[in-house]
Amino acid sequence: MAIALVTGGSRGLGLALAEALAERGWTIVLDARDGHELGEAEQAVRDRTAPGASVVAIAGDVTDGEHRRALVAAAARRGGLDLVVNNASTLGATPLPNLAAYPLEELARVFEVNVVAPLALVQDALPLLRLSARPAVLNITSDASVGAYEGWGGYGSSKAALDQLSAVMAVEEPSVLVWAVDPGDMRTQMHQDAFPGEDISDRPAPVDVVPRLVGLVEGGLPSGRYRLSELATAPTPAQEGVRT
Repeated sequence: MAIALVTGGSRGLGLALAEALAERGWTIVLDARDGHELGEAEQAVRDRTAPGASVVAIAGDVTDGEHRRALVAAAARRGGLDLVVNNASTLGATPLPNLAAYPLEELARVFEVNVVAPLALVQDALPLLRLSARPAVLNITSDASVGAYEGWGGYGSSKAALDQLSAVMAVEEPSVLVWAVDPGDMRTQMHQDAFPGEDISDRPAPVDVVPRLVGLVEGGLPSGRYRLSELATAPTPAQEGVRT
């Protein structure tokens, strides 16, 4: 039975991916800061979980070392760990400020959540990942990591750092698949927060793009940086069978 640890799993892309993997037979360890939202997400994933798989949710902040270790321990109790999904992130100061006026304390927080915490979680998880037959790390990045967009200097630079960490880790841990994936614009709360008052109903919902993410996770692509829009979708369980 494959086991995935998904951060930021109470809503948006994290929840949609957790539901899709659970439906395909993965056991899920789910994380988010808001305990109430996470409880609802846990039930939603449990409702989709294939026979033999399970889900456990642990509320906490990914910048907290004790919480990260609890997540890894939960995976260990369920038999190991095959995939770490670093999806949790923060947009930073809003409305999005220019760098000339960016609050430096907030910038430090952005890097702590978006860069340091994902690396720290992987460090904690590597002993388990190295025991997996096909270990993988999926880091959610952004087109703001490679494009220069006004107001996106804080968030974008943190995702650029995450891209570089992903690339170097892939070299240093050749037995582990390490992907940095740009999911594109989606109809999420974070995207709405970035564009307050704007109608974002034309953006795709996370559930509409997540089949491509599942295709990456269960496919054979090597480590690297990918745009989700360029990836193939995963076959349905009826076509391929639930992964065990």
